[in-house]
Amino acid sequence: MATFGDIGLAAGVNILSALVFLIAFAILRLQPFNDRVYFPKWYLKGLRSNPAQSGVFVSKFVNLDWRAYIRFLNWVPDALKMPEPELIDHAGLDSAVYLRIYLLGLKIFVPVTLLAWAILVPVNWTNNTLAISQATDKVQYSDIDKLSISNIPHGSQRFWTHIVMAYAFTFWTCYTLLKEYETVAEMRLHFLASEKRRPDQFTVLVRNVPPDQDESVTECVEHFFLVNHSEHYLTHQVVINANKLAKLVKEKKSKQNWLDYYQLKYSRNPSQRPTKKTGFLGLCGDKVDAINYQTAEIERLSKEIAEERERVKTDPKCIMPAAFVSFKTRWGAAVCAQTQQTRNPTLWLTEWASEPRDVYWDNLAIPYVSLTIRRLIVAVAFFFLTFFFMIPVTIVQSLANIEGIEKRVPFLKPVIET
Repeated sequence: MATFGDIGLAAGVNILSALVFLIAFAILRLQPFNDRVYFPKWYLKGLRSNPAQSGVFVSKFVNLDWRAYIRFLNWVPDALKMPEPELIDHAGLDSAVYLRIYLLGLKIFVPVTLLAWAILVPVNWTNNTLAISQATDKVQYSDIDKLSISNIPHGSQRFWTHIVMAYAFTFWTCYTLLKEYETVAEMRLHFLASEKRRPDQFTVLVRNVPPDQDESVTECVEHFFLVNHSEHYLTHQVVINANKLAKLVKEKKSKQNWLDYYQLKYSRNPSQRPTKKTGFLGLCGDKVDAINYQTAEIERLSKEIAEERERVKTDPKCIMPAAFVSFKTRWGAAVCAQTQQTRNPTLWLTEWASEPRDVYWDNLAIPYVSLTIRRLIVAVAFFFLTFFFMIPVTIVQSLANIEGIEKRVPFLKPVIET
């Protein structure tokens, strides 16, 4: 049974852990190699340059300014004092909403805590049910248990206090969440209305386009949206499986980088041509001229890329049953993305399109059935992982105090008592 000391120890561990993570966050924030991670919005606006590009070699990875470590937490009060519009412009909408989460916690739990200590604690503490149970049934309890509902006798009218307070706490929590949701929704709408228009706000990703013997995928998509969304439909782009082409382009880029490296190396020492081995990782195989080898590889890849590009354009098998559909208005895109398009819920599936830089293009070639099976496998694996994870957690929790260890592992009792 928990005591005030156990609760104080748990609170101390949690507070100490929070401080450690806060200090680690603040110190990592000062390091040059993390600069783009912590200040991405400034880089997008061109207001900040990468500190790792200048200075000595060590200063590119570690901040050597000792004064920065003295004031490394100065940003905390500045962030809390900053007005919301300025904070949104400075760090983004997510940062402002994140701070409001903490304020929401204070709005909910401070009144609940005060009411609980003012009403529920006296109601529970002024009973002697646990004392009577200890005398008659030898029930063990601590002072902290006297603050709980277990100290109220069966059939007591004091249970009405708990019922009324439960409704009061629930009402206050729901009311606070509703007001906060309205505020955040208004902030989000204002943020979207004030920022520049982006293509992804007008674009929807359509999956599982049904095959048609008389029309191609692009004709089928155009015909469907001209009929069902004629007032808002603008244009579309079908998804093409160009994964092989992307691999060839990536390989050519790598070869070009190696060619530039060997040419630079040769320009610094013209008396000796650079060489390389053609085997695995350059560790084995025939030894050849590096510049000539990379040049020949680039020419070979250029021909393969041209052939693959033509094949992708002409081969119907490369066209996937998916497309990016653009609309004239954001309202039209929102309606399409959030509604079912046909009676069959597995056809013409629509969802918001991500930003081009956030799209993992290789996954667009995955068929809908395969994607559904993968999601099912992940969900089942997650369920069993969570379910079986509860077993060791329960065992550890049962051994979290000395009494529990002595009860469940009796042979350790002499060791514990000594």
